[in-house]
Amino acid sequence: MGKCKEKIIFHIDVNSAFLSWTAADALQHGETVDIRKIAAVIGGDPLSRHGIVLAKSMLAKKYNIKTGESLFSARQKCPKLKVVAPKYDLYVRCSNAMLNILNEFTPVIQRFSIDECFLDFSNMENIYKDTMKLAYDIKDRINRELGFTVNIGIAHNKLLAKMASDLEKPDKVHTLFENEIKKKMWPLPVGDLFMVGRATEPKLHKLNINTIGELANFDINILKTVFKSHGNLIWNYANGIENSKVKPGNLTDMKSMGNSTTMAFDISDRSTAYMVLLSLCETVGMRLRNSQNLCTLVSIEIKNSDFSCYSRQRKLMHATDCTNEIVKTTYSLFDEVWKGEKLRLLGVSVSELCSNENYQISIFDNKDMEKHRALDSTIDKIRMKYGSNSVQRGMFLQSGLKPMSGGVGEDEYAEMSSRL
Repeated sequence: MGKCKEKIIFHIDVNSAFLSWTAADALQHGETVDIRKIAAVIGGDPLSRHGIVLAKSMLAKKYNIKTGESLFSARQKCPKLKVVAPKYDLYVRCSNAMLNILNEFTPVIQRFSIDECFLDFSNMENIYKDTMKLAYDIKDRINRELGFTVNIGIAHNKLLAKMASDLEKPDKVHTLFENEIKKKMWPLPVGDLFMVGRATEPKLHKLNINTIGELANFDINILKTVFKSHGNLIWNYANGIENSKVKPGNLTDMKSMGNSTTMAFDISDRSTAYMVLLSLCETVGMRLRNSQNLCTLVSIEIKNSDFSCYSRQRKLMHATDCTNEIVKTTYSLFDEVWKGEKLRLLGVSVSELCSNENYQISIFDNKDMEKHRALDSTIDKIRMKYGSNSVQRGMFLQSGLKPMSGGVGEDEYAEMSSRL
């Protein structure tokens, strides 16, 4: 019996995705300034000046502007900073356009997040004889046809492919095979290792573990004592050990998805709060359907004018991706929790997700559920093609209050995939 051939895995990561997609779209529509080449960020509402930084240009990075910090703080660092509001419908279109190109190269694709994919090219050496040439062909075609750049990491497993794509950016191809781990990965700061987050990193520093190599060579029994099972996981990752398969299909392993907004004015009446919640639900519902998932738990978050926060959640009797179902539950939760005070922030999230591939109507489902789902699907397609505001609910037209742009809110991507 011959030796089993090693896998060939690509990890494709869009460089500064939100910023790149926004810039490419603007240039295609006649804009003359490329926001990737100036101090610019994507985030919040440029007019109200609320929100956080979701993506930043290289020049903005030189001002020490960080993803996740407030726009107020970012403007203090760079007074001439250009702030562009996010547009989720645009991001979905760009992500899907990239996926359409990738599907021409291999059917084995796992969408890890809206701007990341794993591709499996194992056992395709008769089709693709030069792996590096293949990677450059994919990278250059995406740039040529779609107007944005990607990094591509190549390895024998998903972990190392992802780590490789995070090496020097932008618009690069990197390999990270087992014989390259000591040279390329071990010298990196331990915080650069996948699954070493903000809580884990300082604890590792207290153990005098500052690089990935030091973690890889540390006593695994001590790591298990301090971090439990997570200690074993990060030790394996530091040594390049990871064996999960590239799983074709939807955005995998998401714990939840949500959208929140900080209002430019205090909300003090239920009808206005309902309209904001409805707009948030529409964005969340669209994302849920695009990810091909259903939810069974709906949550709301409220922050009042005194900056006190509270939340409430409800388990659903059946899994759903129907906007009306999410809205109805959200309104009910709001009525239960709101004490009548002025509001500054509202948020909606859905969790306990499951695939919609085997969705079946249960005896508990609303008899009009399929009509609502068909309507949601039609509205999604129209908005994806003509923009977020191409279809609006009558209540927004009557009120004069604009719905959300369809863009991400402050915690839009806070809960994405947590494991490979």
